[in-house]
Amino acid sequence: MSRLLTTLALVTCTFLCAAGFAAPAFSQDRPEKPNVVLLLADDLGWQDVGCYDIDEPCPYETPNIDRLSQQGVLFRQAYSPAPTCAPSRAAILSGKHPARTQKTHVVGGAPPSPHAKNSPLISPWYSGRMKLSEITIAEALRENGYRTGHAGKWHVAIEHFAFPQPVDQGFDFSLAERGVTRRMRPDRLSGFASEADDDPYQLDEDGFPFHQNVANAVEFMDESKSQPFFLYHATYLVHAPIHTRSERLLRKYCEKMNVPFPSDPDKWELEGQRNPFYGAMVEMLDHYVGKVLRYLETTEDPRWPGHRLSENTYVIFTSDNGGMEQHPGEIITDNYPLDKGKINAKEGGVRVPLIIRGPGIAPGTESDVMVNGLDFYPTILSWTGTSKPAQQHLDGADLSSLLASDPKDASMIVDRDGKPRDSMFWHFPHSSMQSTLRVGGYKLIRNWSDVLQDGSNPLELYRLYDERNQRVDIEEAKNLAAEMPEKAAAMNEELQKRLDETAASPPFLNPNCSRRLPHQDQVCEVSDHGRDGNILWAKFQTHGAKVVKANLIYTDNGGERYEEWYRTPATIDGDRVQVELPEGATHYVFNLIDENHYLVSYPTMRLGKDSSEKYSKRAIAK
Repeated sequence: MSRLLTTLALVTCTFLCAAGFAAPAFSQDRPEKPNVVLLLADDLGWQDVGCYDIDEPCPYETPNIDRLSQQGVLFRQAYSPAPTCAPSRAAILSGKHPARTQKTHVVGGAPPSPHAKNSPLISPWYSGRMKLSEITIAEALRENGYRTGHAGKWHVAIEHFAFPQPVDQGFDFSLAERGVTRRMRPDRLSGFASEADDDPYQLDEDGFPFHQNVANAVEFMDESKSQPFFLYHATYLVHAPIHTRSERLLRKYCEKMNVPFPSDPDKWELEGQRNPFYGAMVEMLDHYVGKVLRYLETTEDPRWPGHRLSENTYVIFTSDNGGMEQHPGEIITDNYPLDKGKINAKEGGVRVPLIIRGPGIAPGTESDVMVNGLDFYPTILSWTGTSKPAQQHLDGADLSSLLASDPKDASMIVDRDGKPRDSMFWHFPHSSMQSTLRVGGYKLIRNWSDVLQDGSNPLELYRLYDERNQRVDIEEAKNLAAEMPEKAAAMNEELQKRLDETAASPPFLNPNCSRRLPHQDQVCEVSDHGRDGNILWAKFQTHGAKVVKANLIYTDNGGERYEEWYRTPATIDGDRVQVELPEGATHYVFNLIDENHYLVSYPTMRLGKDSSEKYSKRAIAK
């Protein structure tokens, strides 16, 4: 597109912002089924976008996302379903809480084992995939005549390209090209994009590298515009590797942040939002989001002659979790004033940008209503007039009435009982080992490490906002648990109800930890195991602690590249555990849990570099 056409496109967009997005929800000749575009960024933090600045100005430039915020509703208190990628994506697509689907972290599908030999806690088993039986939002929409497309990251299976893929779960179109996010060779200070015609990342007229991922998204919309469509554009930006193919942008952010041009391609250790690689990545993300928005705003709607696609398209822009603040050798960004970041259930790990625009949604609105990515599924069903799948449980709330009437009125969001929703919870029994609950302006954090060990600091209680929804301690700096023990206890009880209702799996104590743990000498010991016909059994001897639960972890593709393990309950009869051998099982492991939350695996799990070593003592089903 020439610079003149680019200018005309921006003028057209400005007109649409004034005349289109504040229009009544549906005019007489508007097509009944609106389009829906879900733009999901990867690891984009709450303070990484200009329009979300609340304290210090953000150094990253995001003009297109900022413009989007003026065309719809910007939610200040929006959350991801989980503090990591895969569970959030599965929750958004299925409408179910990660605890309910047992998809609580990335990858999964392996027998529980300590992270390291002396780790005191063991993460529970969690599913390697979103189950094929889940009816995704794409499947629901396809039943209603929608063409469904996915462009970008998937990662709700055991690996990026393991089964099932998008086409297995309701998408007519799916392309997962990484584009500009592919690792640069030999390092991130080499191989910058150029203007050469044979450069696969050829710079466009604005100086940004060509990105196949966004080209795929636009391709899908162009192919599908003659019918109602749903686009799930899950960009790989701004996930690691932290690099940019635009040398211009890298130098721009070095100058803007007043930092030297990098000399070591492997490290960046300046604190705060002072990583020029990341700054360039954020602006690149914004540029590509702008390409999607400009396509909608400049393309005539074949189903509504004389109107642009944007006039009958809902757009949701958000992130899968909070910003990744750092990894070894590199400080990436800073979520301040929020505490922590990705892989932690504190505010920095789960609070995300969220902007929604579309027909009937008032432009330029900011809302402090508490919302969640789980809300997208029921909201999209409502927008599109799609029936809720009969067997699909939905944990989110429909936001359509809120968006159509008063986005600032929290009472418009109701739970399944029809009562105003004032709470939500997270369960992350991995890494930071937390379960959390927010009720109104208060947030409770249950630290499983302390709950299961010495109990010295099992609960943290913070007051994020006051009764008027004014900011108090979004930094989560002042723990009120000791000052308000009754409040903490009541919220902890409510949190337990949520965990019980979703059958959430808690972490366990490691009986083989060399550091002394409470009741460690009472752990049971498996003395024998075998098979009678189709029944697997294991005998155990107790040493004081009662075995209260047992299950079998098994795989049906042992030794294969995408080896995946599943869990099925076992029965306890005296000193014996037994279970029917699952059909097709190739290997299995018994798990016994005692009353003190110790997990005993048999055969004993070994730690190693790969699955063949790690599970070298697993039982083989013959």
